[in-house]
Amino acid sequence: MYWLRFLAIILLYLYFLLSTKAQSIDVLFIGNSYTYYNNLPQLLSDIALSFGDTVNTESSTPGGASFYGHVNNATTLAKINQQPWDYVVLQDQSQKPSLSPSYVATNVFPYATQLVNSIELNSSCSEPVFYMTWGRKNGDANNCAAYPPVCTYLGMQQRLRESYLEMGITNNATVSPVGIAWKNFMEIDSITDLYNPDESHPSIYGSYLAACTFYATIFKKSPIGSTFIPSQIDLVTGHLIQEVASNTVLDSLSTWNVFNADFSADTTSNPVSFTNLSSNYDSLVWFFGDGNSSLDNDPNHSYNSAGSFQIQLVIYTNDGCLTDTVSYSYNISFSNKLDEQQSKGIYIFPNPFSNLITINIPDSHKSFRIEFYDFSGQLIKISHKNSIDVSNFKSGLYYLKTYFGNDVFTTKVVKI
Repeated sequence: MYWLRFLAIILLYLYFLLSTKAQSIDVLFIGNSYTYYNNLPQLLSDIALSFGDTVNTESSTPGGASFYGHVNNATTLAKINQQPWDYVVLQDQSQKPSLSPSYVATNVFPYATQLVNSIELNSSCSEPVFYMTWGRKNGDANNCAAYPPVCTYLGMQQRLRESYLEMGITNNATVSPVGIAWKNFMEIDSITDLYNPDESHPSIYGSYLAACTFYATIFKKSPIGSTFIPSQIDLVTGHLIQEVASNTVLDSLSTWNVFNADFSADTTSNPVSFTNLSSNYDSLVWFFGDGNSSLDNDPNHSYNSAGSFQIQLVIYTNDGCLTDTVSYSYNISFSNKLDEQQSKGIYIFPNPFSNLITINIPDSHKSFRIEFYDFSGQLIKISHKNSIDVSNFKSGLYYLKTYFGNDVFTTKVVKI
């Protein structure tokens, strides 16, 4: 029995080890000059490469292009359909999302949704990423009289923030908060100019800050320590840019609607209260470290014994494309009634599982049957072996029923 538990721990460790390995992703940038100035896609690729990650990019970025223009641009649509992209970055014309809510609702949001629909029609596993741009250095003089909030940088930046966040949440998409990273940087360093002399387009400093922000958003890893800093930027400023981008994104992943699992727990009472802090997901399952699980968003759970428990929260998209797991250890100092699963001598490991799952059944039961059901309740697999190859299962939640003797045990398991 002990070696089985030890094996489960080793398999779980290997899963987390592999999940942090270098990544290779394909990214399509759809935008305009705010994207192609200083070759933002290449800056992102160079930052990633410095960490051993690979970003392959394509772009459709005609000058001054808007979401409306891209919806009607044959080149953009062809590039969307070129391959199943991992991420597609969407950047609107710099002024449009900052204008009045009524204008944006009519002239921005519908075309953003059309682009997202085109992306998902090509590949349901592509993640749209809205590129939140920055306010102009001294506001938008062209639209100031008609809409006073954009008369200043701060007013314009606030409207950009509101519009891009609404686009992200409405379309179940990620937002890369480049404009907020600019704002945070300028509050720290008022000397380094993120703008070109036109007070609109980015300088190399601004583009590098954008690239660091995209790295943190897409990889959910800090750009701090990247050995790639453009030659025009001194090392001190480059490191500050990395730090600001990292803090802006990683301290607020749920704010930017990044697909991410996270939770907190109140262990001061029994049952323990868990609060889900995850974002941009479809479904979830909790594992409480004692063989029990839950599909509730914010569950309460009673433990049958005191001790240290590893609690996992797994989130996933219903299409099976994305899965994320977060795990924290908590010391529980109170106990409750015996757990049904353990009292019957049943142990399932690992859970979450990858290619192989094992169901430990008491030796007294020589005859048993194991059934797997998908989330909709459809039977998909029957086995009379307790070690089962599930490599052909899609990622997601499954119900497992174990029949032995006069008993039947039902539990939830997750394929990652």
